[in-house]
Formats: sequence, structure tokens, C-alpha cells
Amino acid sequence: MNAPAIPRLSASRSRLMALLVAAAFFMENLDATVIVTALPDMAKSFRATAVDLNIGITAYVMTLAIFIPGSGWVADRWGHRRVFMAALALFTFASVLCAASQELWQFTAARVLQGIGGAMMVPVGRLAVLRNTEKSDLLTAIAFITWPGLVAPVLGPPIGGFIATYASWHWIFLLNLPLGLIALVCAYKLMPGGHQEGQVRPFDTLGFVLCALACVGLLFGLDYLGQAPRDWHGYVMLATSAILLWAMFRHFNRHPTPLLKLDALKIKTYSVTFNGGSLFRAMVSAHPFLLPLMFQLGFGYDAFTAGLLVLTLFAGNIGMKPMTAWVLRRHGFRTTLIGSSLVLTATTFACALMTPGTSLTIILPVLLVSGMARSMGFTAYSSMAFADMPAPLMSSANTLFSMTQQLAFGLGVALAVIFLRLSESVLGVDGESLASYHLAFAMVGVLTLVSMFDLWKLPKDAGANVSGHPGKATTSTK
Repeated sequence: MNAPAIPRLSASRSRLMALLVAAAFFMENLDATVIVTALPDMAKSFRATAVDLNIGITAYVMTLAIFIPGSGWVADRWGHRRVFMAALALFTFASVLCAASQELWQFTAARVLQGIGGAMMVPVGRLAVLRNTEKSDLLTAIAFITWPGLVAPVLGPPIGGFIATYASWHWIFLLNLPLGLIALVCAYKLMPGGHQEGQVRPFDTLGFVLCALACVGLLFGLDYLGQAPRDWHGYVMLATSAILLWAMFRHFNRHPTPLLKLDALKIKTYSVTFNGGSLFRAMVSAHPFLLPLMFQLGFGYDAFTAGLLVLTLFAGNIGMKPMTAWVLRRHGFRTTLIGSSLVLTATTFACALMTPGTSLTIILPVLLVSGMARSMGFTAYSSMAFADMPAPLMSSANTLFSMTQQLAFGLGVALAVIFLRLSESVLGVDGESLASYHLAFAMVGVLTLVSMFDLWKLPKDAGANVSGHPGKATTSTK
């Protein structure tokens, strides 16, 4: 069919399309973490060490960070459905290549292909949902899309361990084949065809290169510091990344057709999500990394018990979802985000006080409430980002959001490692000491409080046309 300038779908169809994008997002995020517990078995197949297999994770995440900035331009050039389906096909094909790999270099190359598919798949899918969903239905659609970002990092390691233990690591990737084929059929039926004529701008090659190099320098610099805090190479990478970021923003502000239009940052609800929201998401992603290690190395629990405890976060995530829309309608974005951040901070500090003697009747409720706060804050930030976004800026705003979200995930894990290294240095203990995890959680809690700084500047009715909070008409198209 011929798509209008801003096509609108029925609430049921837009909801189904959001679920489709959520499934793609889940596949993408799961593949970033699912191989962690399968690395020893994979290393045997490739005749390498488990540490060498980290390149498979790094190559995937780096490719996502590099190619996400170009996803908006590609979608405008060839159309949402066409690009989304092509990305799905590439991601699925690359998954089969991962399973068929016989050498480490083959596996790494297949992971790069997976990353290219993932970089185009989720941002383009989210953009299709944003452009085809009414403001009144946007909260529900965004809620569907955001849950995989919370669930996949928690479920990835236990799923990978289960498959590697009871089947073969190859099935981690082969399972994407039926899922990808089903998603392709659903995408063809649910997504509007065609694309918006007259909106394709020249590709900003210099902006793309600056953005890619800045992202890679940032993640590699932080990762290097986590491994060798006193080595000057990590600081050089971060300094270079900062210079590239400055050059990138300067270029985007001066270029007639920039890769990313920074005008979206002038909208208050979006800028708050970009600044404090990115730090909040980074701290959220630190929890699934620190908790399993603390339970195993600090408490002495086995991997299975530690995994079950961390799954309590998942239960909190899912348990909060049915209440998300009601909470936002009743309290609005500002109050909800402040409350979620305070609760997450409190539970983070509670984790810093846990010991092997702490009863499970205390640990489990703390993790459950933490999962609920993570879910509520994550969904609220993601929904508020596009609440007041005008249609002409939607593509660039979505691309910038996707890029910062991916960077936040990597940043959270990298900072968690750095916090552990700092704790070891300050306390004079080794990496398996419980005290180092306590101090690391305390630092995560402090940064969660810092992420709230922007929230106090929000008006009480911010994003009310999406949340439905009293004080502004719920059908506003601002």
C-alpha cells in the first residue's frame, strides 16, 4: 500500500508491530550476553582459550555502536519495512554462520555480520513504531519495546549455560533461524510498505566516521582501564574519544545535512532522557554484571544458585509491566522517575550491605523491588524521550537514542569493572573479596543518585500527552 507522510495504524496493529520489534530487540541483546557462560565450551571447539573468545563479544558490541548512527539515514533512503526485513535476514544468516564456524576468525567475522544486522534491525523497527503509532498508544508500544533491554542481560548467561551444558553451544545461534524466519513473515504482514519520499538527505560520511571512532574509543578506553587501571593507554583512548566527540558535535551543528540532527536535544523531555537517562541505564546494566560475581566469589554460592537469585530481577521486571501505564497516568513522568531512581538507589545500597549471613527473606525482596524499579524507570525514560518529539526530528532522535542506549549498556559494565578495580586498590584486597563488591555497589548507588539531577528541572506535566497524567490534554499532538 502507499504510505502517507505519517501513517497511523490501529492500536492493535501498532501493538503487534511493537511486539515484533521487541522480539528483534530481545534477539539482539540476548546474543550480546548469551555466549558468556558458553565461552569455555566454545574455546575447546576453536582450540583457543576462553579469554580469546572475548573478541566475539567485543566485535559484536563494537559493530552495533559503529553502524547504529547510520540506521536512520538507511531507513529514510530505502524504507522501514525493507531495511528491517533485510537486517533480520542478515542477522539470521549470520547466526547460522556463527554456528557453522570452525575457526575463531570465522566466528569473529560472523559476529561482525550479526552486529551490522542488529544495528539496523532495532533502531529501524523502533522508528517504524514511532512513526505509525498514535501518541495515545505510544506508552504501551514503547513499554513492549523496552522490556528486552532489561530482560536479555539477565536471562542471557543462564540460557547460554543451560544450552552449553545440556546440548551444544551451536544451538545458541541455530535457535535464531526459526525465530528469524517467523519474524520476517510477521514484518511483511505488519509493517507498512514504501517510504517517505522527498526526505532523503545526502549521507554525512565525515559525521559517520567521527561518531564511529568516538564510540569505539570510549568503550575500548573504559575496557582498557578496567583491565589495567594504571596503564596510560586507556587514558589516551578516552582523551582521544573526548576530542572526537567534540569534533563530532561541532560538525553536526555546522553541516547542512548532518547524520544526526541535534535539534532534538533542545526538547526538554528528550534532553533529560539523553543526559540523566543514559546514566540511569548504565547503572541498571551494572547490576546483572556485579550480582552474579558477588554471589559466587563473595558469598561462595555455586553458579546455579547465583543465577536463580539474579533471576529475581527478571521477576521484578515482569511484575512491574502491568502497572507501568497506571503509575504513569497517576503520577506522571517526573514523579515516577524520581521515585524509581530513589528506590533503585536504596536497593543498590542494600546490596552493598549484604553478606553470606543475610537471610534469603531479605535478599529476594530487595532484588525483586530493584527489578521493579529498574523496569519502571527504564520504560518511563524510553517513553518520555519521544513524548514531545515532532515528526521531522523523529528519525534523528531515534538514531541518537539507540546509539546512546547501546553505549550505556557497555558503559555500565565497563564502569562496574573499574569500580571493582578501584575498590581493590582502595581497600587493599583481591578481586574475590566481598568488600570490593560492597564498595562497587556503593559507587553505583551514588551515580544513580547523580542521574536524578536533570529530573528536578522537569515540569510536573512533562510528557502528559503520552502518560495521560492530569494537567494536559491526553490527545495533544505537541
